[in-house]
Amino acid sequence: MKKLWSIALFGLVTGLVAGVSHAQTPSGKTLFGNNCAACHQAGGQGIPGAFPALKGDKFVLGDPSKVVETVIGGRGGMPTFNSSLNDVQIAAVVSFIRGEWGNNAAPVSVEQVAAVRKTVAAKEAEGGTKGN
Repeated sequence: MKKLWSIALFGLVTGLVAGVSHAQTPSGKTLFGNNCAACHQAGGQGIPGAFPALKGDKFVLGDPSKVVETVIGGRGGMPTFNSSLNDVQIAAVVSFIRGEWGNNAAPVSVEQVAAVRKTVAAKEAEGGTKGN
């Protein structure tokens, strides 16, 4: 009986720990709202002449590596998110913008983000500059 209680307790603790770590990663929608919506607007329409629209944008719907690279390294007046968002968060926010507002592009994996981050770091080490 003691062994059964130990197994049950282990399962409960494991479930709680898994739930806590999942709860610590905000959704792509939340990350977008906190980091991107001020410029690109909540509806992804941007501000003409100042901040590009993400809704229906060919760049957003195109090569996901380029979108991830832009989020990591910035572009033009866009800030970098290299040190403020981790790979899981960047995958979530890029997947959100590629699938929201009628956009229908494939989501981005954490592994894709990690690979792009490694490429960006290598470019920076070689003396590359911010942006694409």
